[in-house]
Amino acid sequence: MIFLSTEENFLGIAEPELFAYDSSKIVIQSAPYEHTSSYLQGSKLGPEEMLKASHFVEFYDEETDHEAYSKYGIATLPAMNFDGIVNADAIALIEKETLVHLNNNKFVVSFGSEHSVTYGFVKAFQQKFSLFSVLQIDAHSDLREAYHDNPYSHASVMARVHDMGLPICQVGIRAQCKEESDLIKSSPLINTWYAHQIQENDAWMDACIDKLEDKVYVTIDADGFDPSVMPAVGTAEPGGLMWHQGLRFLRKVAEKKQIIGFDLVEIAPKEGEILTQFNLAKLCYKLISYISYYNKIS
Repeated sequence: MIFLSTEENFLGIAEPELFAYDSSKIVIQSAPYEHTSSYLQGSKLGPEEMLKASHFVEFYDEETDHEAYSKYGIATLPAMNFDGIVNADAIALIEKETLVHLNNNKFVVSFGSEHSVTYGFVKAFQQKFSLFSVLQIDAHSDLREAYHDNPYSHASVMARVHDMGLPICQVGIRAQCKEESDLIKSSPLINTWYAHQIQENDAWMDACIDKLEDKVYVTIDADGFDPSVMPAVGTAEPGGLMWHQGLRFLRKVAEKKQIIGFDLVEIAPKEGEILTQFNLAKLCYKLISYISYYNKIS
């Protein structure tokens, strides 16, 4: 299995035994697929920029008082190649690549571009895990049946997950159409916590976690966070999760549930601005640290 060296891998890990594929429990895969972005372009550059920024993230996490990378090892894979591949074929490629690593009993973390890639990740996870919830942190519901006549659009990714019969919990939503609102109200599979409902106190966190199955796949759209935290995104919306609020929630999820995998998507890097890619790289390692701290990487 090909994996990236110290100069290119996540965190810039130098010890071969801690970044080699065979000896690492965690793998980072990149899916730089961009075909349906509807506002700002550039999400295909997101995975590479997150990897570069991760070299400035500290190995030691002061909150959990440990170094997760040395406990499990983290291998970083070369980016998937989407030349000439779009829509259903792109999703099939993502599903196939992800399933290889799941079948090798790796804990798979995915760096995406536009949010449509999550459909491929989740399809692979459904083959490995029969029942789990999908926890979505996002500004947008992404529940349109199709957008610009494309059912594989980034704006339709959670509609495709809903088609799979998986329970969905959405957090931070603050932009949607009536079609999406109607689906949320009518479907027993969808529970949504809108951004305006989560600002006063943290009571919503336990309410959301109670709706999750024991196993949880987490998908984090960068625009789920406030633009002051994640400014370089494809479709920005005011409001959203603040940094420590998001961390408190994710730690609670990691403590009470088994997170089986996660992805980070929808950064649209800007020249001269490094905040978003660094914060996403740090968020990735924080979530790994939480899961590691509670000994829930199996």
